[in-house]
Amino acid sequence: MSRYTGPVWKKSRRLGYSILESGKELQKRQTIPGQHGDAKPKKKTEYGIQMTEKQKIRFTYGMSEKQFRRFFLLAKEDKTKSTGIALLEILESRLDNLVFRMGFASTRRQARQLVNHGHITVNSKKVDIPSYIVPLNSVISFKESSKNLKIVKEVIESKRALPAYVEVDTNKLEGKYVRYPDRKELSSDINEAQVIEYYNRKL
Repeated sequence: MSRYTGPVWKKSRRLGYSILESGKELQKRQTIPGQHGDAKPKKKTEYGIQMTEKQKIRFTYGMSEKQFRRFFLLAKEDKTKSTGIALLEILESRLDNLVFRMGFASTRRQARQLVNHGHITVNSKKVDIPSYIVPLNSVISFKESSKNLKIVKEVIESKRALPAYVEVDTNKLEGKYVRYPDRKELSSDINEAQVIEYYNRKL
């Protein structure tokens, strides 16, 4: 299954969850899309609930099923913490996610595009792989020739609130990944334990 590139707002309404983490997709209509969107929703099975939680996370971070499963297996190998926490830490360490978290892009899709087009460096080396896992204490910046991008300046000027696990210098257009996020700093609308249960029954 490839990475989803369709309408984000429609997908958010179907999941009942803001993929963009802004809540904008659900402000006007919270019903599922389609002809019967206003009908009373059917009660989900346990498997259906697990599937929904998996899709919430997968679509939030913009991954294919194959990618997401690979990250789950990596998280499962970490014996120092719960698989759910390890999974979220890996996802938050993706380069496209950190470009978004540092306020250099308005959405993860936009961040992914910046990385794909070669605008981003990690520790002064160009990295054009959005799924690259950034080590702690790494410095993420823009190439010198990319520091005047209008789209980036507009996002920075919006002064979006930034999480405490990154440090950002907007004048230099660079940020540092200083620590893994605490669970309470991430969305409370997702239940990673259900995702673990989903894959445990599949593997």
